Amino acid sequence: MVAENEKERGLIIVSNRLPLSVKEENGSYKSSLSSGGLVTALSGLTKSTNFRWFGWPGKAIKDPAQQKMISDALAENSAVGIFLDEQLAHDHYNKFSNSVLWPILHYQSGVAFNEDAWKAYQRVNEIFADTVASEANTGDFIWVHDYHLLLLPSLLRERLEKQGKHCPIGFTLHTPFPAEDFWGANAEKEGQVQYEGHESCVATFVVGIDPQKFNVSMQDPDVQKRIHELEKLYENTTVIIGVDRLEYTKGLVQKLEGYEHFLKAYPDLQGKVTLIQVAVPSSEDVKEYQDLENDISTLVGKINGEHATADGTPLIYIHRPIPFTELTALYCVADICLLTSRRDGMNLVASEYVACQANKHGVLVLSELAGAASFMSGGSVTFHPSSVQELSDAAHKALTMDEKEKKERYEELRGFITTHKAGYTNFRCSAAGLTTVL
Repeated sequence: MVAENEKERGLIIVSNRLPLSVKEENGSYKSSLSSGGLVTALSGLTKSTNFRWFGWPGKAIKDPAQQKMISDALAENSAVGIFLDEQLAHDHYNKFSNSVLWPILHYQSGVAFNEDAWKAYQRVNEIFADTVASEANTGDFIWVHDYHLLLLPSLLRERLEKQGKHCPIGFTLHTPFPAEDFWGANAEKEGQVQYEGHESCVATFVVGIDPQKFNVSMQDPDVQKRIHELEKLYENTTVIIGVDRLEYTKGLVQKLEGYEHFLKAYPDLQGKVTLIQVAVPSSEDVKEYQDLENDISTLVGKINGEHATADGTPLIYIHRPIPFTELTALYCVADICLLTSRRDGMNLVASEYVACQANKHGVLVLSELAGAASFMSGGSVTFHPSSVQELSDAAHKALTMDEKEKKERYEELRGFITTHKAGYTNFRCSAAGLTTVL
């Protein structure tokens, strides 16, 4: 837990996007908390710590009066907006962060470097550094998040030193970390990286969820009603749930190809199994993502065209965000959760599914390349996502598993998510900067 004397020190969280949505209502603005992996991971922490969250509010606002109104709305939720020009934000986020950095960090080939996008990336990091440095006070912990802001810690350090401020700076990368030979730095000492005279401590930390959030949702009368409706609808059907961003590293094409192989390999299960795949839109302005969506839609049509009957379809594809209450109900009724990440930092869907399965003891079928597999493989059925045969076999094993083994595997997974909750975070301040333990 956070030490009492550290609660009095400010915590500044910095991410590309604020975890808030801003809406105009009757000439004024209101802000409300959004969903997402980072929000989930830090939800417990923000209840016990004096913090401010810095980031882009998602709107390109040029009028100073409107900026002031939005800033006031954000301040009600301890947030500070960093306003960016629309084109600059687009070039930083879509053209460089998601088109260059994201594929590189996930070991994807064929990346084309764009000089103008690189300049936009640098400029956004400089704007963030100017804003955060001017607002920070000596002693504040500054915690920077993810690949959109890789330049920020160094830029911040320069500005803080010029202003005579001393703040420990921490950085958390939520994607896979590149292999040692990728960096032109000295990494001979375990847990330390030395570069241009600066020493940083590095480590891997488990990001968790808040299981209580799902416990509360499951008790909601509307959620209970929805659970009963879905249970009746799928009374004689094994339900497999998949929840992913529409993102090529999530292995959605491989998931559908593996599921198609599964349906062909086990024709006796026709009409008895349904995959409900939720694909939340992501980076829709990027051509690679548009192509991916087209590929997935084609596969969905092919699978249902070949295997659907008058009694129903083996695949339900939902390409939109769904309400948290609906997500909770789907997690509760699903017999299997299928995650096929080709490369992942963690994947909190695995933990969310487990949080909703206390009564059913559903089986987690997990790609061995997902970050979660490093911690949850003992209670899961794992497979390599590039093999349709392995995916098919893993799904069949989960489907035919006896209740005793299901419960044993579930108890192991439950133990993991309850001992690695969001918000159980300690801070250790040292000369090397801020170390976080999640």
